[in-house]
Amino acid sequence: MFFKKKSFNKPKPPVENVTKKWEPTIDLSNIDKKKTVEPKQKVEMKTEKMPVGTYSKDFLNEFNKLTRTHRPFDVWRDFVIMFACAISNPLDKFHYKDREERYLSIIHKYSKEKQMIFPKLAAYTTMALEANPEQDFLGKIFMDLGLGNSSAGQFFTPYSVCQLMADVVTSDLDDNLQDKLEKQGYISLADECCGAGATLIAAINTIKRKMEKATPSMNFQRHLLVVGQDIDETVALMCYIQISLLGVAGYIKVGNSITDPMTTDDDKSKYWYTPMCFSDIWMIRRF
Repeated sequence: MFFKKKSFNKPKPPVENVTKKWEPTIDLSNIDKKKTVEPKQKVEMKTEKMPVGTYSKDFLNEFNKLTRTHRPFDVWRDFVIMFACAISNPLDKFHYKDREERYLSIIHKYSKEKQMIFPKLAAYTTMALEANPEQDFLGKIFMDLGLGNSSAGQFFTPYSVCQLMADVVTSDLDDNLQDKLEKQGYISLADECCGAGATLIAAINTIKRKMEKATPSMNFQRHLLVVGQDIDETVALMCYIQISLLGVAGYIKVGNSITDPMTTDDDKSKYWYTPMCFSDIWMIRRF
């Protein structure tokens, strides 16, 4: 007779599918939702602008590196001409060829190491006017370097005096600014002996404030035209550079305003148009 062995292993109970409710591992019930939980260590990011005077010091430090083998006035003239050409050439195709050739003829006088200094001078000029648009940056540097021609009566007017003159000259705009804009569409400024442009810069900023006060949404770049002329090419181009960097529509003529005033039949090679002159609205007005 055969007997079956008994199994002493207890049968396993059936597995039940139990859905467990998810619970947070951190108890949030005691936190007051009205309070803001601050981190233990607060990190503040500070973005401070470089002091305006620093640009002048850096400019002079770089400029002096070029005067070890070249005369200071020659370096200054070369810098101004090349900077003016660099601003003009991307848009003014009519003068591109002549000005590009002139740029190349100047830059090749310097070694490759010294060529890299000129973009730094242009950068410091741009940053200085961006940090403080109400200044004659190049004019002040020019006089600090002692490059003014005293025998020719070349003395740049302090900016504070230019600001006073601008307030007086533009005082009539307080009452009839809107009338002039409605009739012509823009306001024009002219300086027949512009120098480095201190007087024009002061007037630009004064008119800009008046426009913004009259209509806060008004874009002064669409309603202000600046015209200047000077017999000295170097200072005339200094003015051209500065009003270009301020984003103003305008043009500068190099020539004697008495014996060679601006006319419609002028030699256009003497004219330097700011980049803003090539915007759509000013192109239409020019034509």
